[in-house]
Amino acid sequence: MIVKPFEQVVAEHGPMVLRVCRAVLGPADAEDAWSETFLSALKAYPDLPPDANVQAWLVTIAHRKAVDVTRAQARGPVPVGEVPDRPGRAAEWDGDLWNALAKLPDKQRAAVAYHYLAGLPYRDIAEIIGGSVDAARRAAADGVKALRVTYPASLEGAHS
Repeated sequence: MIVKPFEQVVAEHGPMVLRVCRAVLGPADAEDAWSETFLSALKAYPDLPPDANVQAWLVTIAHRKAVDVTRAQARGPVPVGEVPDRPGRAAEWDGDLWNALAKLPDKQRAAVAYHYLAGLPYRDIAEIIGGSVDAARRAAADGVKALRVTYPASLEGAHS
């Protein structure tokens, strides 16, 4: 197997990683997590086995960065007042969809994002978030069920 240049990996998987970061963290923190994901990946890429599942590897890194961001926010100051939406890519994100995703429990939100946005199989999701394949499948199903009630437009065309 020929190893791709890292720039090609970013071009190929970058949009998917950004969608996952947005779904897990929301539009405000997604771009920072995306950047941190690819900085970490750049350092580790030379040691990645040639037969590795690059997509699952990147989602695993993004998951860890999302956990880091969540922990940092818990320790940080509480924001005051309204902050306007950021221009650029973050403004393209559907705020209603993020609000619906944000209401899901963490494992459901992650399972939905990793399966439906990243296209990962439940086996990989179980390894990333912990638990069994059946638990990952159940978390995604429960998340989709809840989204059907709170955000029906987000599920047009989604299949389990």
